[in-house]
Amino acid sequence: MLRAGTALGAGAALALAPLSFAEADQVTAGGVPAEGEVTRVISGHLDTGVADFVYLPVEVPRGVNQIAVSYTYSKPTVPAGTPGNSCDIGIFDERGTELGGRGFRGWSGGARTSFVVSHDSTTTPGYLPGPVNRGTWHVVLGPYQVAPQGMDYTVTVTLRYGAPGAAFVPDYPPTRAGGRGRAWYRGDAHLHTVHSDGKRLPSEVAAGARAAGLDFMISTDHNTSSSHGVWGEQAGQDLLVITGEEVTTRNGHWLALGLPAGSWIDWRYRARDGAFSRFAKQVHKLGGLVVPAHPYCPYIASQWKFGYAEADAVEVWNGPWTYDDESAVDTWDALLGEAMRRGDGWQPAIGNSDAHSEPQVIGLPHTVVNAENLDRDAILDGIRSGRSWIAESSSVSVGFTATGRGRVAGIGETLRLPSQAPVDVRVEVAGVPNGTVRLITDEGQMHQESLDASGAGTVVWRTTASLAAYVRAEVRHPLADGTPGKGNTMAAALQWGPMAALTNPILLRSTDTGH
Repeated sequence: MLRAGTALGAGAALALAPLSFAEADQVTAGGVPAEGEVTRVISGHLDTGVADFVYLPVEVPRGVNQIAVSYTYSKPTVPAGTPGNSCDIGIFDERGTELGGRGFRGWSGGARTSFVVSHDSTTTPGYLPGPVNRGTWHVVLGPYQVAPQGMDYTVTVTLRYGAPGAAFVPDYPPTRAGGRGRAWYRGDAHLHTVHSDGKRLPSEVAAGARAAGLDFMISTDHNTSSSHGVWGEQAGQDLLVITGEEVTTRNGHWLALGLPAGSWIDWRYRARDGAFSRFAKQVHKLGGLVVPAHPYCPYIASQWKFGYAEADAVEVWNGPWTYDDESAVDTWDALLGEAMRRGDGWQPAIGNSDAHSEPQVIGLPHTVVNAENLDRDAILDGIRSGRSWIAESSSVSVGFTATGRGRVAGIGETLRLPSQAPVDVRVEVAGVPNGTVRLITDEGQMHQESLDASGAGTVVWRTTASLAAYVRAEVRHPLADGTPGKGNTMAAALQWGPMAALTNPILLRSTDTGH
């Protein structure tokens, strides 16, 4: 039976009746903990409209060295177009389930039907090794889709008694790699492993990053920091591994990039709960970045609903180019225009692969960052300041500058000069055969030029600060029929081929007005 629990977000949370287990000295002779195990099973039913999180208290006695949990739930046939049952799972330890508290011990979402938590490396990926202390633990069910018939569930909890094994020692990655001093560094800032719903081992992800020609990568498993402790042996002077998390809420996903290794960010809230600001501030206090991920992803709970006021950047390109990326770029461009109107800060764009498993390609796309060196803080600063552009692969290169009155500004920088002074915008491209270069300002597309079959070329266009508050560049592949697409026309010709590269803007500021 269910009883009401403490509110933890949208619709509150529910807690089930607790499972109790005997103390170790009650199941062995002489009060000495022995190898052995005890299992309890609980079954129940959840109706449509149940709270986002359902908590099963487990009274863990002393003498336990491992908790093993498995679960099943019903998957009845539903009408076409109606979501069927889907249920996540995780666990909090004796320190409690308080939002943002210290009790988090792991989450596997819907990627696993069982897990183990122990003192040592036998702990399941996605979960944090450590002491199995006496007290009330909580297995957490996350029924994010419930069929009209409801959801029947069964949770099996096994406690194993005995002395703990050797403590797990985390191997965190260094915060700096070899580097080339101030340079452009390529990196994928959205990657998954077996520590959440990915199929690749951390070693395979690191190998994929190297094969893609990347200088850095950011680990962003869903709702857990468990992978942080295994990245050390995968990093090297040739590959900087930065730790992070994809915070997966019911109202959209966001990347917490550059978290100190071992840091965890809570996800148990919706936009209407008013908790997002608290955790965005937590990430900023830790020196990390807040980046809404794939804001128009069509999957349930994936579309972004928290707004952009507290974002440091926006992931506008996620994996192979699709219509939702097109929508994300349009929204980001509108945000640029709004920032120009207000005259304050703007959010840069980044692009990442979000690769989980084969055949998803690590580094398709990735972000190319101008940084002082190949270290965590310098990379984050380059992303935060907008000194970056997005590439489909390492075979694509783009140079983008604006020149006027003897001054030069590059990507993410500001060129200040009289409002009527000529500004020459220059784009140098390689690696996009028969591609189309588009130059876009706050008025929209202002120039278009095609590349030849070599994929290399230079485009120069002239404007002034009075005509353009900013200018950014896109490089597109041809349409499926081989044509380049056309801008500033009505009808089907407005369609464009897939993106090959996209830059952050160069801002143009008039010294006549001070804007």
